[in-house]
Amino acid sequence: MARAARVRAGFAMQGRACARLGSPFMARLMALCAERLAPGGAVADAVLFWPGDAGIAADNPMLRLAGGLHRLVLAGADADLARVYPPHEVPDGALWSAVERALARHQGALLEALGRAPQTNEVRRAAALIPALGMVAAATGRPLALWELGCAAGLNLRADLFRLEASGRAWGPADAPPLLRPGWQGPAPAPCPLEVMERRGVDLAPFDPALPEDRLRLLSYLWPDQPERRALTEAALARAAEAPADVARGDAVEWLRAELPRRREGIATVVFHTVAWQYLPEAAREKGEALIEAAGARATRDAPLARIGMEADGRRTAGLTLTLWPGGATVALARVDFHGRSVTWTGPVALPRL
Repeated sequence: MARAARVRAGFAMQGRACARLGSPFMARLMALCAERLAPGGAVADAVLFWPGDAGIAADNPMLRLAGGLHRLVLAGADADLARVYPPHEVPDGALWSAVERALARHQGALLEALGRAPQTNEVRRAAALIPALGMVAAATGRPLALWELGCAAGLNLRADLFRLEASGRAWGPADAPPLLRPGWQGPAPAPCPLEVMERRGVDLAPFDPALPEDRLRLLSYLWPDQPERRALTEAALARAAEAPADVARGDAVEWLRAELPRRREGIATVVFHTVAWQYLPEAAREKGEALIEAAGARATRDAPLARIGMEADGRRTAGLTLTLWPGGATVALARVDFHGRSVTWTGPVALPRL
């Protein structure tokens, strides 16, 4: 029972996080699961007696279950559930009754969903990446190779093709979807044209934007009462078809070990990650840090290396940092909402030219 109590506490914690991130529906659903999910069914037992680390920063069976339920709605597989999901508004009792019926009807699909870690590929995080990439381009005077760790479908490998409007400035092609308009505080780097020569990434379980099943699964992890996130993700999926990327299935650290020695001359390689590095085991992070530092030590003006990270650091927002080699100084650039809804720029807006 102690394990079930921890999972219930995880549902409650996830609900509070969803409320902070602007999803009243998910806050309600998580709270209902915390209070009413009862053992005795295959799906409920798999969640309540989760064998691994059920924390929201670890396995997070709470969001795995939520993604599986949402997928049933998006696929048109459960009309009863669809009638209680947004945009419909129903009392808690009606919502929970439909969820309980879905747990019984769709055991196979929901157990399969519980076997997959949630991956949102949050497009709005590109609002922080785009100015940082511009700073690298301006400082190096080189075209860029974009390498993303934990890239899911690799949508943000196309960040240079997105339109960003903030702080009275604009980045990217005019009138290009997705259009990002985050809340912005503080100064902003001057827009710099981005020439991207490579788009590469790695993920333990990548999505293929060209496959309908993968697109459906990706959309299922977005929260049902946030249609703007879905619209941005669908626009980014369309962009992905226009700009191919090489996304590998594998371990990020081993991928870095193999690929960092192969960086090309005449290109600034940018290794970046958003709310992904923090999920690696501590030993893996240490190995990855050592690999990147060693590659940075070998960087030259003609083959510079940059690292951009947007990760949790114990505060309510993520920290955006940038390291550029040769040199290797790390600068804190901004605080960013975990879903990219807002950016508070606190650091420099330009780097010294290499």
